[in-house]
Amino acid sequence: MNTVPTQADIDAEIAAARLTGPGRQPLLDYPPYRSTLLRHPSRPPLAVDPEGVELWAPAFGARDVAEHESDLTAQHAGEPLGERIVVTGKVLDGAGRPVAHQLVEVWQANAAGRYRHQRDRHPAPHDPNFTGQGRCITGADGGYRFVTVKPGAYPWRNHRNAWRPAHIHFSVFGTVFTQRLVTQMYFPGDPLFDRDPILQSVTDPRARERLVAVYDHDLNTPEWSLGYRWDIVLTGVHSTLFESAEEGA
Repeated sequence: MNTVPTQADIDAEIAAARLTGPGRQPLLDYPPYRSTLLRHPSRPPLAVDPEGVELWAPAFGARDVAEHESDLTAQHAGEPLGERIVVTGKVLDGAGRPVAHQLVEVWQANAAGRYRHQRDRHPAPHDPNFTGQGRCITGADGGYRFVTVKPGAYPWRNHRNAWRPAHIHFSVFGTVFTQRLVTQMYFPGDPLFDRDPILQSVTDPRARERLVAVYDHDLNTPEWSLGYRWDIVLTGVHSTLFESAEEGA
């Protein structure tokens, strides 16, 4: 009979996976992250006509993204509940040069750890004043800025008593949909880091650290919000780790 793995089982599997060496980051077939067995590719990719794919890509530009879309706390009639935060940084290439005029999207759970999505059955309250989605276009310096609330942790049924650390999903577009890159940003000092198989599937400690934002006191708005800084590096040895289309939660 199949049994649900305990946190002790997952901890042991994470420790064993660390001994296999860094390899690809993140690991596609990662036993502690149960669904990778079904979600990573098992067959060679199929060749497609890139021009045909781009016919179905979304059209976007600076005029298609309104300024208010980057403020997730001001999208409804009332204010959302939770700790207000500002998350800002730059999109950079491997040489540290800014990447301007790029579409950056975010999505996240609310302060109680629940997504505004029909498949989220976590019995935490919905916030009628928080949708959890935003976007902006990077400036000439590659900069982006979002105002939001700090998301809560939530259970995800990978194993008994499994909880995901607080995180915000980011996606960065190039000029077409096929250039989209997706990653996750975490908050410093989260006690769930060591027990999260998704984050630990990045077995290189330095690469994991690059997924964690830095608290920046100078970004705080007095009497209003705390500030975090997180740069997204697209290429090179210090690049941000991105998910494939088969990963993420």
